[in-house]
Amino acid sequence: MLSDISPSSSRTSPLASQNGASPERLTDLRRTRSASGCAPARGGAGNRSASQRALAFPQTGPSRAAGAAGRADAPLPSFPPTRRSPSPARNLFRFLSDTSGAGPAAASPFALSPLGGEEPSATAGEGRKPARKIARSPFKVLDAPQLQDDFYLNLVDWSRANMLAVGLGSCVYLWNASTGKVTKLCDLSADAARADVVTSVAWTQRGSFLAVGTHRGDVQLWDWTAGRCVRTLTGHRARACSLAWHAHSLCSGSRDKSILQRDVRAPGDFVTRMQAHRSEVCGLRWSPDGRELASGGNDNVLLIWSARASLSAPLLRFEAHNAAVKALAWSPHSSGLLASGGGTADRCIRFWNTVSGTELQCVDTGSQVCNLAWSRNVDELVSTHGYSQNQVVVWRYPGMTKLATLTGHTMRVLYLAVSPDGQTIVTGAGDETLRFWNLFPGQPSQGSTSETSPLALGRSHIR
Repeated sequence: MLSDISPSSSRTSPLASQNGASPERLTDLRRTRSASGCAPARGGAGNRSASQRALAFPQTGPSRAAGAAGRADAPLPSFPPTRRSPSPARNLFRFLSDTSGAGPAAASPFALSPLGGEEPSATAGEGRKPARKIARSPFKVLDAPQLQDDFYLNLVDWSRANMLAVGLGSCVYLWNASTGKVTKLCDLSADAARADVVTSVAWTQRGSFLAVGTHRGDVQLWDWTAGRCVRTLTGHRARACSLAWHAHSLCSGSRDKSILQRDVRAPGDFVTRMQAHRSEVCGLRWSPDGRELASGGNDNVLLIWSARASLSAPLLRFEAHNAAVKALAWSPHSSGLLASGGGTADRCIRFWNTVSGTELQCVDTGSQVCNLAWSRNVDELVSTHGYSQNQVVVWRYPGMTKLATLTGHTMRVLYLAVSPDGQTIVTGAGDETLRFWNLFPGQPSQGSTSETSPLALGRSHIR
């Protein structure tokens, strides 16, 4: 059970007292570098300091924070860790709240402290749009030891049931955003003969089950309410680093260059093996209607597969990117509109019309594009970046005007997930932290989140 040990609270962390260590604040080091681009982005926002709070997950192996040496998108080697007991002198799980900052309370249900922020002035073409304040600092920071600094992995996902799944080394942890409770779902190193490492996580659309990809290439299905693995799917010959659900269909991408389509109701391990990429498949996304699957690989290729053609061969092939394509996001507002982002040698966000098979737009962001996500409530999207700026950027589509540039991570922002209400995002980086940001407005009909909503986050428990 977690307790708020912010300076404004008189309570202390149970785990801190158990471990006999006092909580320590994290110091966020900011780096800003300039970069040049394809079609330069318009607008901008200044940098702000990040908050200093931490929540640590129990550690099951040696912590590592990888450096930025070597090829920009090259994965770090991951091996099944040796099991060892954590040191009792270390604070294994801690949460520090930031009480700094002033301004009106944020509208998202995760607004646990009054953080303020200013939105850049609207451009001439958008002068009639009302200004919106976006907090430049995360309102919560979770300390996540062993969160891998590997561009190709997908280790964070947020379910409709408001559960955040995070893969740390050989373990998967669940953070209940409604209560703040953290539980360990599984430890793949428990069986020494089959010790493994988590390489991807993905929730079903309803949030009932969690798929866990492993370094060995297996995909495990976990019933999180029962805390047990209900099925293990095989078929890959190397690590399964990307997963995508639509209804009962689960697709997995692997370093063996293949994509396996699985029907979890069928007895077999997979229904179709899709071979078209020439390198690791690091990005997978189903379109909102489930008719098309987008896949991106380390071969710099973006492929579109049609479900109506049984995913037997790619429907479209795009080769405009000059680096690995991991970041993929389908627009919830326009049918057939897909955004994709390229790695360090590319740095671009490209927009595609998959109905006509044409590229619509290209924006050079100036740094490695690691993730993309559209807002469900407004026509905006967020991108996270690696070399060299390690930032989070909010864009207004279609003009691609920057609404905010958020800094705080000190290494590549490799992981991104969106809350069920679409207002909050969580980002993860090689600096072994998860940061929560209030970015998007709520739906016009819903207004601010009510206390009865599952996203009200149990304000009586976390203050």
